[in-house]
Amino acid sequence: MNGFERHPYIPNSVPEVQQEMLQELGMSSLEELHKNVPELLKLKKEMDLPPAFESEYALRRHVEGLLGKDTSCKKNLNFLGAGCWQHYVPAICDEINGKGEFLTAYGGEPYNDEGRFQALFEYESMVAELVDMDVVNVPTMDWAQAAATTVRMAQRITGRSVVLVPEYMDPDKLQAMKNYGESCITFQPVAATSQGTMDLEDLKAKLNDQVIGVYFENPGYLGVIEPNGQQISDLVHAAGGLSLVGVDPISLGVLAAPPSYGADIVCGDLQPLGIHMNYGGGQSGFMATRDEEKFVMEFPSRLFGLAPTSQPGEYGFGDVAYDRTSFGHLRERGKEYVGTQSALWGITAGVYLATMGPQGMKDVGQTILQNSHYAAKKLSSIPGVKANALGGTFFKEFVVDFTQTGKTVAQINEALRDKGIFGGKDLSKQFPALGQSALYCVTEIHTKEDLDELTSALAEIL
Repeated sequence: MNGFERHPYIPNSVPEVQQEMLQELGMSSLEELHKNVPELLKLKKEMDLPPAFESEYALRRHVEGLLGKDTSCKKNLNFLGAGCWQHYVPAICDEINGKGEFLTAYGGEPYNDEGRFQALFEYESMVAELVDMDVVNVPTMDWAQAAATTVRMAQRITGRSVVLVPEYMDPDKLQAMKNYGESCITFQPVAATSQGTMDLEDLKAKLNDQVIGVYFENPGYLGVIEPNGQQISDLVHAAGGLSLVGVDPISLGVLAAPPSYGADIVCGDLQPLGIHMNYGGGQSGFMATRDEEKFVMEFPSRLFGLAPTSQPGEYGFGDVAYDRTSFGHLRERGKEYVGTQSALWGITAGVYLATMGPQGMKDVGQTILQNSHYAAKKLSSIPGVKANALGGTFFKEFVVDFTQTGKTVAQINEALRDKGIFGGKDLSKQFPALGQSALYCVTEIHTKEDLDELTSALAEIL
């Protein structure tokens, strides 16, 4: 076999072709081509590759065999959340986002729009109404990216250098924010009260003229509803900073929108709004502000607006303030670099919101509240188990403390998996002060029978 036959999917792998390219470059070997690569990064042995499959069918059988070893939330009862939640996805969401003009369209201009720009404008309008803001962006990759951009926007507006964040915050999201803002932002935690809310006295002590703003979430990472949102906003505004609020949008049918308690920039994840949980995907972040130039001009991503055309009475949809983006202006003068975004999920969220309407959002929020509080009550009936361990008001997610049972969360979750149940996320390593605790997520997809089954399973295990 020649080199091409051995590596049919690797371009330019035939030795004669490689030699011709090296000769053109004035080099004698591939090693010379890579001489500037640090030795630490070079593989000094042959790659351990399995024999090649002889057909596409054989490859498909092999991959399907590997995937068949996995299980899913369709086959198991699921109580995991912590950033990716199991909600019901109306069939119309999949039907619309599977349309070719939406599914395959990328980037583009008005001449190849095919309705995508209007769909994103409608999405932005509905999310703006939901969060009670004026301006919403074409989605970022996920909530972590949206939160990172939120604090960068605030940094550019204030010219300051410190962002205060809650003690109980998603560590992965915080790490993304730190990574994105490390050149100009320092993050400082604010202590939590025994109920998991922000300690106002500690907040007051840490506010100064270098604080960009306070970023907090409502509900918080542990599901706790922050009752002091207005006081937090008032305190940071008095110090010349901004109130930055992360929100689960599906909660807004029953909870007040962040601007009602002083938020200047709102961000969150669209995944609860008609988007399936996907391994490595399904996330989509948004930011929202008032229609004020100082905020709007700091959005790095695309904004779609409505504008009249040359035909009287006719309207079109297109970019607003395109020059502020990294691709609409000189790259080095862009607010931030913006690449691929999750616009398809924005369209999907728009379909979900249009389908649900205000009453539907209220109904799903109330159902989540009822289900999750019923679950906490049932779990607390098990000896040694303390559900809603923080004791505050919560939405969708709550902490369950198993410390008094003498078993670890890892042991409990392993036993639950044997019964076809995914238990809550283990918090014992990320937040050791909470002991052997897990974060349980209960949504509108859980029935009374599901919650009773969980309770019975845990009672048997413990």
